[in-house]
Amino acid sequence: MKKNLIFLGFAVVFLMACSEERKKINEQVVPHPTEDSTQVEEAREEVAFFQYEELPDFPDAILELYTPLGNQVFRPGKVPFEFNIKNYPFEEEASNRFRLFLILNGSDPVGHRSPIFQQELQEGTYRVVAFLVDEAGFALKNFGNYIDRDFQVGDSRPFPYSAEPYLALNFPRANQEYGAEDEFVVDFLVLGGDMKLDGLKVKIEIGDYEYEIDHMAPIRIENLPAGEYQVKVSLLRNNNTELEGPFSSVTKTVIVR
Repeated sequence: MKKNLIFLGFAVVFLMACSEERKKINEQVVPHPTEDSTQVEEAREEVAFFQYEELPDFPDAILELYTPLGNQVFRPGKVPFEFNIKNYPFEEEASNRFRLFLILNGSDPVGHRSPIFQQELQEGTYRVVAFLVDEAGFALKNFGNYIDRDFQVGDSRPFPYSAEPYLALNFPRANQEYGAEDEFVVDFLVLGGDMKLDGLKVKIEIGDYEYEIDHMAPIRIENLPAGEYQVKVSLLRNNNTELEGPFSSVTKTVIVR
């Protein structure tokens, strides 16, 4: 009887592990570029782009921005930021993990542990994109999980008005390095529009490897050969027309060891 109970326990653990295995979707295998025929061809696994079939974390989370207001003007120096966070386990002091991230003018995201803080900024015109993240550090992508705002510091003019959607890139970060066992992920947000309703897609170029997606989701890439890559993420219309504006594409340099 005791042996049967032990076996049953192992079976339950095994079934739970199987049920937790994530399913790959929208997988696309990209062959390596043709090499010089004089070189000895090494057996290499082909590069694969894919997503996981998974439910979003914290779909009801709300991120509100009280300060800055739209096109508010500040003096150069410390600029105040004040957020209000609802339906999300934001632990200001109890956690060492960053839960709130800010992107200024397409730069790398900067994490914050408090919803109220100041940031030293020089004269200029700024667009802030703020977002909450899941347990893996990927941007939450439901309506209300993220917010954007334009403001000025010093004697600066607002951005020219544009109704065009644009991109914010969470991963990869500039000069990020990946080891052979590290997960390579492209994680982005599309703001100011709806990808389905507005007929948009995102094109990802990593060196000679390309992939397109018509919705917001973290994209995993496997089997990238070692080397330095320019990762370009571009927001396009479905007819391949490029969108106007300074934030319609983002390029980062990464290194795969």
